[in-house]
Amino acid sequence: MERGATRPGEVEGVLPDRADAMLTFIGRIRTPFATRADCPRRGAPDGPICRIEVEAPWHPALRGIEAGAAVEVLYWMHLARRDLLVQAPSTRPEPLGTFALRSPNRPNPIASSVVLVEAVEPGALLVRGLDCVDGTPLLDLKPARR
Repeated sequence: MERGATRPGEVEGVLPDRADAMLTFIGRIRTPFATRADCPRRGAPDGPICRIEVEAPWHPALRGIEAGAAVEVLYWMHLARRDLLVQAPSTRPEPLGTFALRSPNRPNPIASSVVLVEAVEPGALLVRGLDCVDGTPLLDLKPARR
């Protein structure tokens, strides 16, 4: 985790010394966004094609996903800070609590995006609508309603 400088009004907390759950990364997300600064604020349905690569043991779990489907993608924002309680986004006039924001900086940096499947390949989905850095760990995929 990269720790950046805090902005005026931000409050840091102390990270707990325990872990309550085990997560397994099931793949990686490939995007054209090399850094957090390159990422859009939100993914767009007409955004660039991104590739969701699922590791081999999970390939059978892709069965039934077809082009045109809407899929909810859960992913781990591995570059995010986890210790900010109050944040001062540049787009807001005053600091707000982390739970009042969609910032990637949060105690458990889990993100969720609903994407449109453009194509299905062996072990991968080509989608539009993501807003994460190239190489982001994949947590889960679920069918979504559009």
